[in-house]
Amino acid sequence: MNGSHSHYLIRRAGQFIPTIAAILLIGFLLIHLAPGDPVLALAGDNGDAQYYADMRARFGLDEPLPVQLAKYAGNLVTGDLGTSYMQGRPVAEIIAERLPATVLLTASALLISALVGVAVGVYAATRHNRLGDHVVTATTLAVYAAPVFLLGQLAILVLALRTGWFPVQGMTDPRGDTTSLRAGIDVAHHLALPMLVLAAQEVAAVAQITRAGMVNELGSDHVRTARAKGVTERVVLTRHALRRVLPSVVTVLGERVGHLVAGAVVVEAVFGWPGIGRLLVTAMQSRDIPIVMGVFLIVAVTVVIANLLTDLLYVKLDPRVRLG
Repeated sequence: MNGSHSHYLIRRAGQFIPTIAAILLIGFLLIHLAPGDPVLALAGDNGDAQYYADMRARFGLDEPLPVQLAKYAGNLVTGDLGTSYMQGRPVAEIIAERLPATVLLTASALLISALVGVAVGVYAATRHNRLGDHVVTATTLAVYAAPVFLLGQLAILVLALRTGWFPVQGMTDPRGDTTSLRAGIDVAHHLALPMLVLAAQEVAAVAQITRAGMVNELGSDHVRTARAKGVTERVVLTRHALRRVLPSVVTVLGERVGHLVAGAVVVEAVFGWPGIGRLLVTAMQSRDIPIVMGVFLIVAVTVVIANLLTDLLYVKLDPRVRLG
């Protein structure tokens, strides 16, 4: 790693803590000031005033909001995300149980987004202003504009219920074989449809960026020069055009990590996928503030780190860019 990269990493690391602190402050205030009483959600409407007071004291909800924030931030420094109101278990433990499912879903969708999106974009660019290009452009725009919830419902109706090709809910079949190979196949079978739904809009975004970049590069002077020298079309596409487009694709993917995670919340709810997105929905319904805050912070840190890695990878792919 050269000096400019080291300097950039140090500067970005110095920004990391203030960024997370600002996210913590905003998230804490929004969640605690939102309508709804967690004590009523947990204890119901039939308790007396003393019972509710005891419950609030137990969870520290009777203290002023700045005091609650200071205590939460102090515990957070030691890695303590608090204790779930509903489950009575450490939030970190609950999230750790659900996190692998969400990582599997989002990582698979991100990989599909990159591979399929680039391939579709290159295909459209090589058929610029022809039927294939028009079909790809119209399809990607329609998919990009469609809400994730709608795409999920359509996928269930058409690809799951009507054809029976895919399971509708869950991550595994409880009646299935638990041996390693069969269990892996079962998980992959359940993963396929929610992964495709989650990746759909990202594929559309990557395809549009790739197509636009490739059309521009294929009409550039350096590509015309390469073709005049007898360079094969395959080399022209990969080394002279696509190579220059990839940094923009990486930037789009990195910037859309937050969008991908937000989409995962909806997809997990629609398909009953047991990840942190579904956990977040359940926690919000029951006003389980520690779990909501824990998931919020995990997602925020993930997005910040993804943006940092995207910047570094962009420079790696395009040496012409210099880090400031």
